[in-house]
Amino acid sequence: MIRLGTVLFLSLPLFLLCSSCKDNEEEKKATMRISFSHKVDGELLQEDQMIYTNAAGNRYEVIEVMYFLSDLKLHRNDGTTVAPASWNDIHYVDTHIPSTFLWTVPGEIPPGTYDSITFTFGIAKEKNKSFLFVNPPEVNMAWPDVLGGGYHYLMLNGWWRDLVGVRQSFNFHLGIGQIYQNNSGQVQDIIGFVHNAFTLTPTGPSFTIGSGQTLETELTMHLESWFSTPHVYDHNYWGGAIMQNQAAMQVGCENGRDAFTVEYHQAE
Repeated sequence: MIRLGTVLFLSLPLFLLCSSCKDNEEEKKATMRISFSHKVDGELLQEDQMIYTNAAGNRYEVIEVMYFLSDLKLHRNDGTTVAPASWNDIHYVDTHIPSTFLWTVPGEIPPGTYDSITFTFGIAKEKNKSFLFVNPPEVNMAWPDVLGGGYHYLMLNGWWRDLVGVRQSFNFHLGIGQIYQNNSGQVQDIIGFVHNAFTLTPTGPSFTIGSGQTLETELTMHLESWFSTPHVYDHNYWGGAIMQNQAAMQVGCENGRDAFTVEYHQAE
């Protein structure tokens, strides 16, 4: 006959083993920390200086850049996908607020080798609802309800020299587009909306993240890409404001798909 004390004694190592397994499993989790930078033609962005020329030959300067990235996903070469931040995965970046240049992703990542990461540029349709944010600075990105509501994906504001050398302002803003009856451009003629948020895959290498490590990720926006590939964007053609011009916003969104590159570094 096996006594109760013996059973407890024999069970104790098993309990400790299971606890150890659980601890080891927790130790295997990894994290990701993303830093953001902004460049033009390979050099760090210098704001408020008319020193840039885009692919259309427009001389321009940048005042500020503000945008949302969301839906972060990590992709393995076996086809599996990890979404570490789940619904808490919308990050706001503002070139006038340095604290937004760093994002510690609020979730854990299984260690291993990954081929790529993807984001939604902006906020996807199911999440991009008015009053999602109630505090600045994010609330300042609100997109007018009459134009579709929700939030801007991007505000890239600046100045350019027009064909006669006059300094003109531009608001390169991306968000929900509108379809107008007879292309009138009048709010009362809106008959539909276009959700322009898009998936981007930053150009970069595969990466491996180890147990308990933090993956330091450098994500760089190359501003010239918004005006160059695959379409040459000319401020003289599109004008200074495009929030009610779906054709211009579509060109911008298509150009934005290659606007980011990524590098990885492991930290303990």
